[in-house]
Amino acid sequence: MAGMAEPAGVELTGPVDERFDEILTPEALNFLATLQREFGVRRGELLGLRAERQEKLSQGGTLDFAPETADIRNDDTWRVADPAPGLEDRRVEITGPTDRKMTINALNSGAKVWLADFEDANTPLWKNMVGGQLNLRDALDRKVDFETGGKSYELKPDEELATIVVRPRGWHLDEKHVLVDGERMSGSLFDFGLYFFHCARRQLDKGKGPYFYLPKIESRHEARLWNDVFNLAQDLLEIPRGTIRATVLIETIPAAFEMEEILYELRDHSAGLNAGRWDYLFSVIKKFRSRGRQFLLPERNAITMTAPFMRSYTELLVRTCHKRGAHAIGGMAAFIPSRRDEEVNKAAFEKVRADKTRESEDGFDGSWVAHPGMVDICREIFDGVLGDRPNQRDRLREDVSVSASDLLAVDKTPGDITEAGLRNNISVGLQYIATWLGGNGAVGIFNLMEDAATAEIARSQVWQWIHNDVELADGPKVTPELVERLIDEELSKIREQYGDAFDEKRFADAVGLFKEVALADDYADFLTLPAYERML
Repeated sequence: MAGMAEPAGVELTGPVDERFDEILTPEALNFLATLQREFGVRRGELLGLRAERQEKLSQGGTLDFAPETADIRNDDTWRVADPAPGLEDRRVEITGPTDRKMTINALNSGAKVWLADFEDANTPLWKNMVGGQLNLRDALDRKVDFETGGKSYELKPDEELATIVVRPRGWHLDEKHVLVDGERMSGSLFDFGLYFFHCARRQLDKGKGPYFYLPKIESRHEARLWNDVFNLAQDLLEIPRGTIRATVLIETIPAAFEMEEILYELRDHSAGLNAGRWDYLFSVIKKFRSRGRQFLLPERNAITMTAPFMRSYTELLVRTCHKRGAHAIGGMAAFIPSRRDEEVNKAAFEKVRADKTRESEDGFDGSWVAHPGMVDICREIFDGVLGDRPNQRDRLREDVSVSASDLLAVDKTPGDITEAGLRNNISVGLQYIATWLGGNGAVGIFNLMEDAATAEIARSQVWQWIHNDVELADGPKVTPELVERLIDEELSKIREQYGDAFDEKRFADAVGLFKEVALADDYADFLTLPAYERML
């Protein structure tokens, strides 16, 4: 890349923007290349194992707790590391991308933790990936203040700021703008490596440390790979092993059967587990997409965390975490407060309050919000249970007993599949994809902050309903022809709603991509994979 020093075997193919040379230094690129050369092949092998498991499930196989790891589950003596500085109290965590405004707002929000997201709430535009790293480093150096629209943004004192926890991309995603020995490097290693290289010591100097959220993990083997990455990275920078801490998102159904094993593999680096929602439902559909009524979910907005299979999953997560001394973190409150409609706010706040009350009473140590306006309500509810205690890891939930069949009881989920639900999946999918292709991965749609997980389950439900001959509760069978017609109708509504802001080309691209991942005979594992190839 012109104007940039590239180490041997490393090629940068993305454009050079202002200050990129501060992040993409020769030393940092050498560090990335070392990680890629050491772990790239193993990463590819593990992705291959995912494909093998999918083939077995598609042929009628099932999931169960692994007999070969029963000794890990039955050994009551091992524990994960004690909470690291800044992670003892996690009663409210805010999530969001690493743009400059969000960086300041999230750190100032009053939340205990900010999940600085390079994954689902972010679009992997090259400018976003490198610019986000700059914003995190600038925030630690207190140089992130800026002005826009006549409004100034600046950080509160350090002691009032949320603890930064970075979420890199999942193992399945590449970084196409960095080639190591002629091949794309792992997006996971790129995101992790740049933050760790530039910010690990900065965080330690502030009395905290380099902390991470690990997405889309499907097995203990993938957790072990991360643990090995952490050990090498710490050794290379002469930082003591165990300094890194990582919270794993249990957002795939295979991982739900290996929660103890995942904690065990990461035990010296573990900061706990998180219970997702949309990605978990997306995974259920993906893994059992062709298995008929047994694994057919109702429309996504009808699925609550009180559905039997979701209750089993979340209660097992709390039980597992607290048994091993780890934090259990609850799911997302995606609601965005409305400035114009108090009735919408009232109804939404009641749902959020009920959801967070359930989580706190179930034993979770904290939970997620997507908007600063939701921090207070989440904190209030967890304050009511925790009081002055930083967490409730001592609540062991020994009353919980969950079987494999409980985790797989998808057919016991109440709810219908209606034309309104189908239309909502189409509309949200189109709006999100169009915005994603434009470089923004956190999108407010119908008063909810949506990310890639929403689009994934929306298009996956459409695919599943078509391929399982689903009849709508209030209408005809879901067919490609019906979906094509509804796409046209929903696009017309979106065009009218957006007015002059409607981008014909971007929505044309969104329609093309949505049809590709919702109507094709072959199911795409992640819509972000073909979407990334369309992104400049």
